[in-house]
Amino acid sequence: MSRIGKKPVAVPKGVTATINGQTVSVKGPKGELSFDFTDHVAVELTEAGVQVAPRDDSKPARAAWGMSRTMISNLMKGVSEGFSKKLEINGVGYRAAVQGSNLQLALGYSHDVIYAIPEGIKIETPRPVEIIVSGIDKQKVGQVAAEIREYRSPEPYKGKGVKYATETIFRKEGKKK
Repeated sequence: MSRIGKKPVAVPKGVTATINGQTVSVKGPKGELSFDFTDHVAVELTEAGVQVAPRDDSKPARAAWGMSRTMISNLMKGVSEGFSKKLEINGVGYRAAVQGSNLQLALGYSHDVIYAIPEGIKIETPRPVEIIVSGIDKQKVGQVAAEIREYRSPEPYKGKGVKYATETIFRKEGKKK
């Protein structure tokens, strides 16, 4: 039994949820999102919120049960509050700046890295060594943050590179004479 799947997803104030066939659509103050769930789960709108239940006791149904509930919960949070990831840049001369619809990164290469900001994503640079990626789609925010981090992943000797703010880099000891 899925402990997560048993709980109904509460619909926050200012958010409307509709179920049309195999699609859950959620509309809120920040935007509109939808999720197509599988045939293995049944989704219904109740007074307590959106309730997800497996159609039978098969393994795929039980696997999709908790995942579908979490996806619907992420839709609710996304359209009401939004998601954000914070990245930090470590290294001499490493910096970031938003120019129009592009993010310009100086990461120690012979050229600046230009990253085109996707639609639905907002990137801010409050300081030249700090990047905040935000949006309403949790998967898209995480993907964009991972793509930016991939340009120069943090290395274990000096810790230089782009890292998540919550990430800790395990440092290695250098060569000894």
